[in-house]
Amino acid sequence: MIKPLIVAAFAALFALPATATIEIEDVTSPGGISAWLVEDRSIPFVALEFWFIGGATLDAPEARGATHLMMGLLEEGAGDLNAQDYAAAVEGLAAGFSFESYRDAVVVSARMLSQNRDTAADLLRAAISTPRFDQDAIERVRAQVLAIIQSNARDPEEIAAATFNTLAYGDHPYAFAQEGTAESVAALSRDDILTAHRAALTRGRVVVGAAGDISAAELGQLIDHILGDLPAEAPPRPGPADFALTGGITVVDFPSPQSVAFFGHAGIERDDPDFFAAFVLNQILGGSGFRSRLMSEVREKRGLTYGIGSFLSLADLSPGMLGQFSSSNDLVGQAIDVVKAQWADLATNGVTQEERDAAIRYMTGEYPLRFDGNATIAGILAAMQSDEIPVDYVTNRNAYVEAVTLEDLRRVAARLLRPDDLHFVVVGQPEGLSPGN
Repeated sequence: MIKPLIVAAFAALFALPATATIEIEDVTSPGGISAWLVEDRSIPFVALEFWFIGGATLDAPEARGATHLMMGLLEEGAGDLNAQDYAAAVEGLAAGFSFESYRDAVVVSARMLSQNRDTAADLLRAAISTPRFDQDAIERVRAQVLAIIQSNARDPEEIAAATFNTLAYGDHPYAFAQEGTAESVAALSRDDILTAHRAALTRGRVVVGAAGDISAAELGQLIDHILGDLPAEAPPRPGPADFALTGGITVVDFPSPQSVAFFGHAGIERDDPDFFAAFVLNQILGGSGFRSRLMSEVREKRGLTYGIGSFLSLADLSPGMLGQFSSSNDLVGQAIDVVKAQWADLATNGVTQEERDAAIRYMTGEYPLRFDGNATIAGILAAMQSDEIPVDYVTNRNAYVEAVTLEDLRRVAARLLRPDDLHFVVVGQPEGLSPGN
């Protein structure tokens, strides 16, 4: 699952009113790089977000975790500056950079003051194009990654999601954690990291979001300067990931008084004509808030969990309809039965008008609140482009949601929700369930 966008801690200082009109300019740099811009001259600050599509799925099978490790090294020295000098230079400009790896993309985020923009851009260009990958930095970051892998191996939520992915995707890259394994990370060489750098960071598969004190012409020049030394061509991505799981339960023994359940089946593509109906349907089934069917039936009425939710996974190569909850070992079996019953009831009987109206009120009301600062807006703009969403989506999104009818929801529930295909991975020592069920 792709993690939420990283949001700068000080983005709220530059928040836009929730009712502000977001006017997006579609920009193409002189070098041919696409970018979307929300210009805001009220504060002398600009936020940039670069999404390079491909991410950890580009790792060679023998070098799992190389992209993740490589991204962790980009701020560990660049050009003539070692790690300490580079960090001091960025801090001296009151700039902020982050470098994140995900399954389907790597993301570079930057925040900089207008008065320091050119100098900050030089530092960002160096980190992206000429990272040092010094051996001492490699070993330091490798140790950090190995610590993360060890921690994940003791985290039941991480175990549940990883087991689900392994069972669902076989030998596809989606089956493997983006961090790699302890064995694969320990074996990564500097050459593996250089190879990952050339594959993951290219001009051929980048989208850019920008917001703040910058014009379209200035932005075009700036992104060409920052990205101009990267390879133009991007390597091929893996093909679609076939979802191999069928209905059932897999138990992973884990000593704990509580079990974690991760569950789901195949989902719906972002460009499917029924996507918005599925979007609203999921809000009713297990979306945010306490009014969803799953929260009402599993938590409120029966007290089987403190929290449960479902979500549409929009992974590029295999969408899913997924969910998760935790429950005590003696109650998890009952909770699974209730989840399956709700899945079946919605698939057969659909939703009520009251449920439809409440979901749409919530979804249209909370949407403007997302645009709460330049850093957040830049991330949203890049994410929209990565999903190939049209530039007028921000203006029209709530209308798309409001257009979903009760009949749409009933039809899509019957199409999308497949209770017999639900597979549950349960990590813990659940009573009445055994490994291999």
